[in-house]
Amino acid sequence: MISMVQFRECLNSLRPYTPGRPIEYVQKEFNLESVIKLASNENPYGCSKKVIEAIKNFDSHSIYPDGSCLELRSKLSGMLGVGPNNLIFGSGTDELIYLLSKSIINSGDECITAEISFPQYAASVMAMDGKVTYSKMKNYAYDLNDILAKITARTKIIYISNPNNPTGTAFPKEQQLDFINKVPKNILTVFDEAYAEFMADGDMAPTETLQLTKAHENIVLLKTFSKAYGLASFRVGYAVANEYIISNLEKIRNPFNVSSIAQAAAIAALGDESFLRYTVENNQKVKKYLYDEFSSLGLPYIPSYANFIMVDIKKDSNEIFKKLMSEGLIVRPGAAYGMPTFLRVSFGALHEMEKFISVLKKYL
Repeated sequence: MISMVQFRECLNSLRPYTPGRPIEYVQKEFNLESVIKLASNENPYGCSKKVIEAIKNFDSHSIYPDGSCLELRSKLSGMLGVGPNNLIFGSGTDELIYLLSKSIINSGDECITAEISFPQYAASVMAMDGKVTYSKMKNYAYDLNDILAKITARTKIIYISNPNNPTGTAFPKEQQLDFINKVPKNILTVFDEAYAEFMADGDMAPTETLQLTKAHENIVLLKTFSKAYGLASFRVGYAVANEYIISNLEKIRNPFNVSSIAQAAAIAALGDESFLRYTVENNQKVKKYLYDEFSSLGLPYIPSYANFIMVDIKKDSNEIFKKLMSEGLIVRPGAAYGMPTFLRVSFGALHEMEKFISVLKKYL
């Protein structure tokens, strides 16, 4: 009798990450000429023209990339005002999340994150046979006081998404500072700010986590080039923390984990602030348009500080998701997040959102 390969028991409770449906797949399935993808919080305006120029004549395909990302490290170090050894780069922030959990979590150790947040936080901890404690939320936002109340002697790491994916909510820097001052110094606290470039609404000020990494030895800031910079396909993310944290993460980082062409793209993107402003300004216009349309339709929504929004369509979101997809609109149903009547909709260009609203009205 041939026995099956035995995998670690902690993998039994894990499920593969489910990405948004690919455009080509939906085109083929429904015989559509064009499809608008509003499911993965991507940049609808592409990327900077400087990026296109930087990679146009790229020809170093047979040479390993710079494993230390020296040029990108130098550029970013100067822009952020941190030392080169305060940075680590990853194939997207996803890889860095796994590096953090892999370096911190022993069997039975605990992590705290919100009950509705980016699923890779929990997955990375569970893969190390750690336990995840889910904090309750207030109005779909992180409740930092509840996180503090759930800290135990086994707590090793706290993951916080700000703005939060998938709800789009955020908390101001005053709350963040008060929270940090109360977290025990032996607990690694990770602030994932993949969408922070979009935070500029009303009385909600952008966070100052970068400064906190300089003042506190247990803080990690995660950033990505995938969203506002429009480099999702290149997979470039980075973390900022003190040298002790970074040096330990470097011990288990895969060599050559950020490709040469991705490094070139990221360096060029940092040199085009006008594209970043263009993206953020148009994001604000689209958000206002959706706020107005949802209000006129009587659909409750969660105010967003990111480039996506959660809207309550008051119907089975899986059903509406399938109907929208059949007409060339890919969104995210909220059932996976325990929000069965919500859709998560990425902000596309204005004309794309006008089509979304038009089709949505048909099915409401």
